[in-house]
Amino acid sequence: MANRTDPAAKSIHGTNPQNLVEKILRSKIYQNTYWKEQCFGLTAETLVDKAMELDHLGGTYGGNRKPTPFMCLVMKMLQIQPEKDIVVEFIKNEDYKYVRVLGAFYMRLTGSVTDVYQYLEPLYNDYRKLRRKLPDGKFCLTHVDELIDELLTRDYSCDVALPRVQKRWTLEASGILEPRRSALEEDFEEEEEKEEDEQAMDAYEADTHEKDYYHGRSPTRERDRDRKRDSYRYHRDRDYDRDYGRGRERDRDRDRERDRDRDRERDRDRDRDRHRARDEKDYGRERERERDRDGRERERRDRDRGRRRSRSRSRSRDRRERDREDGDYRKRRARGSVSPRRRPEEDGGAREEPRRKKEKKEKKSDGTDHPDPEIAEANRLRASLGLAPLKL
Repeated sequence: MANRTDPAAKSIHGTNPQNLVEKILRSKIYQNTYWKEQCFGLTAETLVDKAMELDHLGGTYGGNRKPTPFMCLVMKMLQIQPEKDIVVEFIKNEDYKYVRVLGAFYMRLTGSVTDVYQYLEPLYNDYRKLRRKLPDGKFCLTHVDELIDELLTRDYSCDVALPRVQKRWTLEASGILEPRRSALEEDFEEEEEKEEDEQAMDAYEADTHEKDYYHGRSPTRERDRDRKRDSYRYHRDRDYDRDYGRGRERDRDRDRERDRDRDRERDRDRDRDRHRARDEKDYGRERERERDRDGRERERRDRDRGRRRSRSRSRSRDRRERDREDGDYRKRRARGSVSPRRRPEEDGGAREEPRRKKEKKEKKSDGTDHPDPEIAEANRLRASLGLAPLKL
């Protein structure tokens, strides 16, 4: 119950006010001894006394990241949500600087954009020193105006993520905020008024000296005339120096603009050369791929042409063999040795048949198998000599 937000508290930026602090840091604060002992039961009135006792600010420190008392009091303000008037009084407190810083930090977390700029920008004129605890446990020296600039320009402060705020020039352009007046403008106005008074006095003295010139010369008038001449030379030299400084500033701006244009043109030429080199490289790769593709296509055509040539050569060889066989067949047919109804292939078996019969007949009639042994022996002898067998 001690860590719950006040039931009467309103949501800030659409969420519970305590959720503006990260969960890890929130849990470390709840476990801290200072939170349990010193922040228990605090109200908006009694919280001021604890804020007056602060002697440093910071987020977390040490190896276990212990929260500082400053961060515990910020968490307590988010829990009880004091009224806006009380927070404004914190910010306007000039006697206790840590009370002012505590109110400014809470206003940066919970306030609207206009309230943030309205109540925090006047603190730029506060140059008092502050002690800040670093994450390693050591202390460093800072100032109120530096902390206010951190709250208005940074995203993190004291280990807490700050809500985003719009830029001041955007709010001025939309008419939400008035242009900011610096505290030094009053000093500038006083200087300008003093210069105008001096110029008016010089003009009056000049008119007076002109009137006295024709009444005679005197040491006083001579001294006044010398003073007037010196004043005129001083103002002339000052105007010349100012105009010369402005001219030099214009020349410097012109040279800076010329250098910027030259750098821009150089970058453009470098990008153009880089793109051209990349295009040429891509074109060379494309030509290599085209050359490889043409070579593969040429090899494939040569292989196909070789296959067709070998196929046509084998066909022509077969055709010549058939023509040669047909020519032999026609010649034999013309001589009458082949029947017109039979082709040479078919006629080969018919010619072989009489030859086999003749060989069989000759084999049977060589007389060697005659029943008479003497006649068979004589026929064998005759056969060896190539003579016809005896026919007995």
